[in-house]
Amino acid sequence: MARRKKASEAENHERWLISYADFITLLFAFFVVMFASSQTDKNKAQAVSDSVKRALEGQKMASLISAVLGGSIDNKGQGNAMMRGPGGAQKSAEEKQSQKLAELLPSLNVLSEELKKEIAEGKIQINMEPRGLVVSFTQAALFPSGEDAISPDAYDALGKVAQSIEKIPNPVRLEGHTDSMPINTPRFRSNWELSAARSISLMELFSDKYGVPRERMSISGYADTSPVASNDTEEGRAKNRRVDIVILNEQGMVGEPAKPPPDQNPGLPAKH
Repeated sequence: MARRKKASEAENHERWLISYADFITLLFAFFVVMFASSQTDKNKAQAVSDSVKRALEGQKMASLISAVLGGSIDNKGQGNAMMRGPGGAQKSAEEKQSQKLAELLPSLNVLSEELKKEIAEGKIQINMEPRGLVVSFTQAALFPSGEDAISPDAYDALGKVAQSIEKIPNPVRLEGHTDSMPINTPRFRSNWELSAARSISLMELFSDKYGVPRERMSISGYADTSPVASNDTEEGRAKNRRVDIVILNEQGMVGEPAKPPPDQNPGLPAKH
């Protein structure tokens, strides 16, 4: 009598759980990597903020730039910063912004120290803005009310700014601002004319007295269109009457006209 064959084992219908578990594990790993990458960006932004703060406190610039860029500085002043996490050497937006800040940090540090007295007296404010380094003189520190003749008392502070300008190749924009009170004198018919005239006076002083090349400078008159305080109070109007010396960085130069090649002089007629 033939032996009865053993009953075949029951088929396993739960093998799909293995593939599903592998998929969930990979998905979890993906989100962990994405989260770690986002935390790196936040840390980089914090490093920029901390570096600017330390610059104002007088820390050495080599270590500041190293901290901002995330790498060491070699003897050529170049960092070895690499973006951490996915992307390898590709720079993040925070790293690019930190490089723009580092470009003018030495000038910020020097001017903050040399103009400490004027800053404490409220005559000057120095700020790092996205467009560059802004040195803001109150109207009272530079000009008599309603005039465009620069007071000789301001020459010392302006000379220190001119020295910083000479040490870097960045272009400079001189911006005149007024309060909202109308002006109508034999010399100036409006605040537009007054703000532009003050910018021109500052440009001529930088060029004639301190030797700053005129082709590096541009002038702007904004009248009362760019206030930094309310024009409803005398204190606010005093803050709005100012001249800003803007040492432009790469971002600030985006809106500037293109410069002609060095071997061309736009003041001479073309040869035929």
